[in-house]
Amino acid sequence: MSKLSSVVATAPSVGAVAESSGAKSRIVLVDDHPVVREGLQLRLEAEPDLEIVGLAADTHEAMVRVRQLKPDLVITDLSLGGKPGLELVKDLDKAFPDIPVLVLSIHDETLWAERVLRAGAGGYIMKSQATQKVVDAVRHVLAGGIWISEKMNSLLLQKMARTGGRKAPPTGSSLESLTDREIEVYQMIGQGMAARHIAAKLHLSVKTIEVHREHIKEKLGLRSGMELVRHAVTHALEDI
Repeated sequence: MSKLSSVVATAPSVGAVAESSGAKSRIVLVDDHPVVREGLQLRLEAEPDLEIVGLAADTHEAMVRVRQLKPDLVITDLSLGGKPGLELVKDLDKAFPDIPVLVLSIHDETLWAERVLRAGAGGYIMKSQATQKVVDAVRHVLAGGIWISEKMNSLLLQKMARTGGRKAPPTGSSLESLTDREIEVYQMIGQGMAARHIAAKLHLSVKTIEVHREHIKEKLGLRSGMELVRHAVTHALEDI
């Protein structure tokens, strides 16, 4: 179920959510980089009310850990082994609707935050944020709030004002006009993946990936496959 309708009422503010007393909140952490997993685990477990009970590197392992451990929160990246992180958010929302998800990623929040909220996540925070902000986001989502940056909250408020809360129509050549599946394919193109590798990762046929590529080119006003690759790679580099 989409969390967008709750964004305005639960706009984040520093210190808005107090630490809860009693038992520690149990967290499963999903990231395909061991250094990131271990570093974040150390930081979060330095807090008296937080505990990492499970680690996962890909979407399959994440679902297994959540099913076994029934945590209070899942923190996940978008770039994962197996299916993409956005698909994991959707799968978790369907299978475990009472377990909130916080997405922690390097990718541009103006492109991804709304998508992950619509997929069922309880918040989105970029890895470039200070670690204390991440802790604030964790506690906020654990308390039932929706966490996005003040900048993103303002953008969503403006969008809701323009559309009256209805889903906005595609915006020309903007990346916002791409569907969730198309943006996943676009992102993988930017990572240098060939069509057959994208197809294997998404469990689709190569022909279906080629259809998605054509739709992406059309929506972005690109004339060739090479232009699409350059566009996607440039955007990927901007995310780093």
